[in-house]
Order: sequence, then structure tokens, then C-alpha cells
Amino acid sequence: MVVTVLTPGPLATLQGSARRGLRHQGIPASGPADPLSMALANRLCGNLPDVTAVEIIFGGAAFEFRQDTVFSFAGAALSATLSGAPVPAHETLEAKNGDVLAFAHPAAGVRTYLAISGGLRAEAMFGSASTFLPAGFGGFLGRVLRAGDQMEGAGAANKPPPLATPTPLRPHMARAHSLRAVPGPDFAALTPAVWRETFQTTNRMDRTGLELTGNWPKPEAGAHRPSAALFTGAVQLTPSGNGFVLLPDAQTTGGYPHILQVIRADRHLLGQIAPGDRVSFLTRSVDDAYQDLRAKAGYLAEWLPEFCF
Repeated sequence: MVVTVLTPGPLATLQGSARRGLRHQGIPASGPADPLSMALANRLCGNLPDVTAVEIIFGGAAFEFRQDTVFSFAGAALSATLSGAPVPAHETLEAKNGDVLAFAHPAAGVRTYLAISGGLRAEAMFGSASTFLPAGFGGFLGRVLRAGDQMEGAGAANKPPPLATPTPLRPHMARAHSLRAVPGPDFAALTPAVWRETFQTTNRMDRTGLELTGNWPKPEAGAHRPSAALFTGAVQLTPSGNGFVLLPDAQTTGGYPHILQVIRADRHLLGQIAPGDRVSFLTRSVDDAYQDLRAKAGYLAEWLPEFCF
């Protein structure tokens, strides 16, 4: 099976499982910025949650199927057509040889995940096929997809029964986001008012993170903090005076104040925050964060039994 990239949109990569257990060597997790949406798309193709799929940023992409293919897509709120006919997200779909799948630009959200039955072949590095752009490995030759690239299937495709994601499980895409967070090790730099503030994202956004403007405290001039471990969802206070939220390709250590940490159950939401969106934080304790994770995992367990946040 071959899928040809006609246009990749602003940015598209192949993403699969996260790289785990390598942060002490400076290798971040990578993988999908919105793993829940990718898992939902894979489920409709009969795949496991982290089977390699295409992560499309801001839509505008088009692909040609070179043989009959079962596929699905999920994520950002956008429209799509298959050889000119509208097709829905969150459903098992079938393409014929020569069909062209085209995505519009999203009204809300950022990332769309295109899954193919059987998955897509990708270069595995350090136990994962996910693309890590800063170092140029994984995925499709370690780079973004380009027009003319031909993606091959990873294995034997199956033909799952037609499925649709249950409506209550479909993530809602919006332009305002409430993220649950615990205080970071440098929370003392903030005041309790941070939980009442609304921040706004700037155009500074990629797979390493996104910038938030708003009423952050001013960094102390000349303040020094030894570098320490960081994870996806860490909120740092940068010298510019803005906050920066780390995404899957971000560095594994850093010296800027680590003021908040988005809880694990909400990290998938970070992948759908667009420039100009509003963001607020809801205070949680560490115990609350564990309970929130168990509750969300339990809610999804029947439909996505193998999914792990």
C-alpha cells in the first residue's frame, strides 16, 4: 500500500509511540502532541493506539491513495473531502485506488491525525518510529513530509468493521482551554492570582512548545537556577516575561523557572492549542492529579483499552 503526499500543509510528520526511558540521555519522548486523537483515529482502523500515523498541523494537506485503503482521521475541527465528496472525522472510511483525500484548515484545534489500516512504515530509532525533527531521526527520513513523498504501509492491512467514535468520547475543539496543573518546583515565583488569570498564545508555537502572554511575574534580573529535569506539560517562565509550555519534542532539562506542571491527564489538550487561543489553569494537588488520571483513563477504557496517557 502506498499513499502519496500531494501537499503536506504547513507541517506534517509521521508519529507513533513515545520514546520512554531516555530522558537522562537527552532524548525527549516525541510522538503525537495529541495522543488521544491519534489513538481514536487508529482505533477506527483496527490498529493499536500508537501505530504510526500522519500528524498534520493546521490542515491544508492532500494525499492520494494508490490502492484501496481503509483509513480514518481525528483531531482538529476541520472539513475533508475524498475525491471531492465530504467525508467525516471519527468514522472508518474506505478509499479506492486513485482517490484524493484533502483537508481544509481547522476552525479550532491544530493537529489532525490520519491513520491507515495496518499503519505506515517509518524509520525506528531508540525504540520508536516517531519523527524527532531537531535531531533529524525517526519517521520519514527524519524530516517533515514533502510533496511527492510516497508513504508505504507497515504491514498487512485488515478490514475492520465500520466504526464511529462514540460522540461523548470525541474531544471538543475550542479556542479557550482550561488546563489542570500542579505547582512546579519554582511556583514561589508566582502569586495565587495565577489561578484566576487568563493567558493568550502567541505565534511562537511548534512541536517543542507554545508561548503564553499575560500577567506573569517578572523574572528576577540575574537570577540563576541550576538546570533540572523537565517533562511535557512543564510551564517555564522565560526571560521575555512570558510563559512557555513544553510539548513532546522539547528539551529534557532546563534552567528557566519551572512554575507549573500540566497534569498527565490533560497533556493531550496541549496539542490542540492554536495561536490566539485563551488558556487558564486550574489548581490541582498531586493526589488530585492521580485521581484525575485514573478517572479519565477509566472513562476511555472500554473504547480504548490499550491507550496510555
